Amino acid sequence: MAGAGTNTSALGFGGYSPSGVKGTTESWNGTSWTEVNDLSTGRQFLAGAGANNTAALAFGGLVPPPTAATEEFNTGVIGGAWATGGDMNTARNYLAGAGIQTAALAFGGETPTITGITESYNGTNWTEVNDLNTARTELAGAGADNTSALAFGGETPPQTAVTESWNGTSWTELNDLNTARRLLAGAGTQTSALAFGGFVPAQTAITESWDGTSWTEVADLNTARNNLAGAGADNTSALAFGGFVPAQTAITESWNGTSWTEVNDLNTARHFLAGNGTQTSALAFGGDGPPRLTVTESWNGTSWTEVNDLSTGTEKLGGAGADNTSGLAFGGDIIGLTAATEEWNDGIQTKTITSS
Repeated sequence: MAGAGTNTSALGFGGYSPSGVKGTTESWNGTSWTEVNDLSTGRQFLAGAGANNTAALAFGGLVPPPTAATEEFNTGVIGGAWATGGDMNTARNYLAGAGIQTAALAFGGETPTITGITESYNGTNWTEVNDLNTARTELAGAGADNTSALAFGGETPPQTAVTESWNGTSWTELNDLNTARRLLAGAGTQTSALAFGGFVPAQTAITESWDGTSWTEVADLNTARNNLAGAGADNTSALAFGGFVPAQTAITESWNGTSWTEVNDLNTARHFLAGNGTQTSALAFGGDGPPRLTVTESWNGTSWTEVNDLSTGTEKLGGAGADNTSGLAFGGDIIGLTAATEEWNDGIQTKTITSS
């Protein structure tokens, strides 16, 4: 492992244990050690520098493979946190979400009966509004806010290709997906969306692009998977992360409007997670490793950094949010259905510098 500081103010980080390479970081105050936030990338044979336990540098090492990555440790820096929001009216899992933290939509899922219930969030409270026309679970969603959204795919049963558009008051059925599927992910807006991955009846890599009227099949994901999450501003710019292939995965892929490119993985492999944001500024939270996870990671367009956890380990939840500084987590399974909502707010992001 590596260290930094003095005999009264030090940090110890990284290294290797019988369970493998570690990112564990501990702070020394001259008397005792306290575990603090881990390295983003666990590694051994690394080096460190720093004057004390409030500011240090970790660099190099073996992940494996050998890495040139550099990470800075700072205390007293705003790092983001989850806070309790207003509960949903109906506890459920396998639901979909759209919108931003202060104007979000939650729809579909299991209560445990398959439902079309739709709720609108105003930044404080959820209000039940008009149901989906087709009740379903394991669906995906996209949308800019709680007045404009898209719901597609899912399980009724059987798995469905149904697409519906939300205008702030009611849902209207539009042209179906080309491939009926469940456990898929989505990104974008009501008029420019992307649907990718899912189960049909095996893991699929199929990607479809929505232009506001119809779906067109485009280039597949590099890795077929279901139970994944997505983020993105429109059908030309998206991110796909996590899922099941047929084991939990950390794979992340970026969409440029034409093809998918594999980029840096999540730090924690998982499925049944949620996400929000854009191709260059996203959050991934919750999921199942197993067990049910509280882990939250922030994406800066290059790599994932682990940040403060959800209050409760949750899987099969919904997510909304504009970017990695503002998010919403709602519903899901915490050894039983939950209606809980958590709000993510962040200031200055932890900085990770990667050298070539």
